[in-house]
Amino acid sequence: MEVKKPENIDEYIGGFPNDVQEILEKVRITIQKAAPDAKEKISYSMPAFEQNGIVVYFAAFKNHIGLYALPSGHEEFAAELSKYKSGKGSVQFPLKDKMPYDLITKIVKFRVKENLEKTKKK
Repeated sequence: MEVKKPENIDEYIGGFPNDVQEILEKVRITIQKAAPDAKEKISYSMPAFEQNGIVVYFAAFKNHIGLYALPSGHEEFAAELSKYKSGKGSVQFPLKDKMPYDLITKIVKFRVKENLEKTKKK
């Protein structure tokens, strides 16, 4: 069976149970507030925000919300992220726990600033 890929973030969020939709929408709003000039898109079948390059991706899974701030975003906040399962460029926020919206805000603002600095150097 072929799964239809979402064309936008509304479609992506709409594909999840209501409780997960609420969390995804709050993550989305948190990112929008932290990066008001970023454009929404779907990339790699995940919601993404782009401003002078990708700022962050996020995605829902069975037991967690994944945030992908590329390696630099995770390296910068390694101490705060240490209590979560993570990889080189990803972190998993368990659905059973309170979502760290303040931390997401800090990570997104860092990534926006980092992308802007890279653009200025070109």
